[in-house]
Amino acid sequence: MIENYPKIGIRPTIDGRRRGVRESLEAQTMGMAQRVAKFIEENLFYPDGRPVECIIADSTIGGVKEAAAAAQKFAGANVGVSITVTPCWCYGSETMDMDASIPHAVWGFNGTERPGAVYLAAVLSAYAQKGIPAFGIYGEDVQESSSEEIPADVQTKLLQFAKAGLAVAQMRGKSYLSMGSVSMGIAGSIVNEQFFQEYLGMRNEYIDMSEYVRRFEEEIYDKEEYERALAWTKENCQVGADNNPKHLQISDDEKEKQWETCVKMTLIARDLMIGNPVLAELGFEEEANGHNAIVGGFQGQRQWTDHFPNGDFMETIMNSSFDWNGKRTPYIVATENDSLNGVTMLFNYLLTNTAQIFADVRTFWSPDAVKRVTGHQLEGEAAHGILHLINSGSAALDGTGEQTIDGKPAIKPFWEISEDEVEACLSQTQFRPASQEYFRGGGFSTDYLTKGGMPVTMARMNLVKGLGPVLQLVEGHTVELPEDVHHTLDQRTDPTWPTTWFAPKLTNSGSFQSVYDVMNNWGANHGAISYGHIGADLITLASILRIPVSMHNVEESRIFRPRVWSLFGTEDLEGADYRACQNFGPLY
Repeated sequence: MIENYPKIGIRPTIDGRRRGVRESLEAQTMGMAQRVAKFIEENLFYPDGRPVECIIADSTIGGVKEAAAAAQKFAGANVGVSITVTPCWCYGSETMDMDASIPHAVWGFNGTERPGAVYLAAVLSAYAQKGIPAFGIYGEDVQESSSEEIPADVQTKLLQFAKAGLAVAQMRGKSYLSMGSVSMGIAGSIVNEQFFQEYLGMRNEYIDMSEYVRRFEEEIYDKEEYERALAWTKENCQVGADNNPKHLQISDDEKEKQWETCVKMTLIARDLMIGNPVLAELGFEEEANGHNAIVGGFQGQRQWTDHFPNGDFMETIMNSSFDWNGKRTPYIVATENDSLNGVTMLFNYLLTNTAQIFADVRTFWSPDAVKRVTGHQLEGEAAHGILHLINSGSAALDGTGEQTIDGKPAIKPFWEISEDEVEACLSQTQFRPASQEYFRGGGFSTDYLTKGGMPVTMARMNLVKGLGPVLQLVEGHTVELPEDVHHTLDQRTDPTWPTTWFAPKLTNSGSFQSVYDVMNNWGANHGAISYGHIGADLITLASILRIPVSMHNVEESRIFRPRVWSLFGTEDLEGADYRACQNFGPLY
């Protein structure tokens, strides 16, 4: 079934004065709307690979009646993001989009013949006064009135806003599925419904992990797909060396049974999240519906993993861009039911359409410590130290870096991945028998080493009593160490888990004066790692949701927030962000 994704509504506003003024502007104004729609549809894509769809108002909007007609059309077309464009003066409060629940942007054409910039300033003032934060887009250079060009700086802002706005719209009305409850006292797995409902517009759904046992025993899964999935797993998933001491190693027969359980867990988790019409054919109509979940988390430790195989294989495959059914959209699943890291993975995913790496932010290795332990002097991107990102769970197979863009390691949307790249991701991964000391029920941990040279962004959502949600992020690069150096450092922790060596970009200010400062100011034990330097997009998204950003290393020139943020101060942008978010409160 093709999902009805939210659309972007394009509103061409115009000077309402008839008898010459409006008539002279009709073609230019509607032309702006059509060009913006075409530009967005050619450059942005939904998670399934289809181009983003734009809906243009039936007519230019010169007054309140036409504004209402556009709003009615948008409501019936599942519009979740609003962009207003104009080359001229318009009547601000009469032509503005008044829907406070969706993101808004206004592009006022920078031309001297008509005062589009004057309207932009006037309508943004109205948005501020009415408490509806809106983004202002104003090209740096004056254009000719006849120009049909969208300047590069305007293009950048249109895409930045549209990506973030669509991410907001896609979350709205969806669910976070908590599979189990609190894992080992990890605060992020204490699911906060107020955050999901008020800031993200999402539902919270819950199942007890005994639901997995029920579905095992009553065979509530597609048995035909299970056989196909098990065969694919045996053919494509390499079993690595058993790192357990001899007295804790299990037999090959027991490992076979564990593989069967792990594959069934994967099918069940997916069905729980999004449903499966095959279950209705088997007589399980209720279960066939799923929980409408766009993201979920699996508690695992310890109530599950003390007796059953761990969720590592399940989480890895679900977060990856492919499985036994071929290439597909990832299903975002957080290890240890860390809902806050799951949400951060979701943010990253919706902005990029790429699979995510879930990891512990485990160790800061200073240059001195690396040299002392290995004799190796860190250099290049790693010269100031590195972070060891490693966790037993949700690191997507895409995180190997075996996909390429222009010959360099990358993580791509699933529709751009080749079959050779799928095979390469699998060939560079081993599934190691899980540590029986950690996971008494066994299972198989994903083990790979991320290739160096990828631009990545690590982010994390945190909750603070009295303040609410706070986002932090850091851009940097994955790095490669000499094989013997990696081996020496990796052996000091659990070598059966996937490793990403990460070098943050330093700015010599705030939390980015050193790599140690990044580690020391990180808000939790987990981070969500996405391909690309997407910090600016995350900041834009956070501002729409009214979530302040506590630390980032994004250049000021790339930051794009609602224009009203500048009225809370222009010198200290971090402080202004906090004040604006507190003033306007959660989006919902």
